[in-house]
Amino acid sequence: MKRAKLTSEQIEQAVASLSGWQARDGKLHKTFRFPDFVQAWGFMSRAALLAEAMNHHPDWRNVYNTVEVDLNTHDAGGITEFDVVLARKMDALFG
Repeated sequence: MKRAKLTSEQIEQAVASLSGWQARDGKLHKTFRFPDFVQAWGFMSRAALLAEAMNHHPDWRNVYNTVEVDLNTHDAGGITEFDVVLARKMDALFG
């Protein structure tokens, strides 16, 4: 199923509705910080299960207590509602 790329206005509205996310280089971006590595890794493990269930996988990076996440829909060539949904799910995990 091909997903529609959001317009600039839709992206602005989506970012405004999300906590700490920003649009950067055609992707939704957020940096999550945790008290330690174990909690950062635990977050990634739980987020990975959500992403796999959605068949929508983030570009992410972990260094010690920090997880940097970039979301975009590759086949749409940018940000779609699918990315916004995963961002909200990741925020809910983060609590």
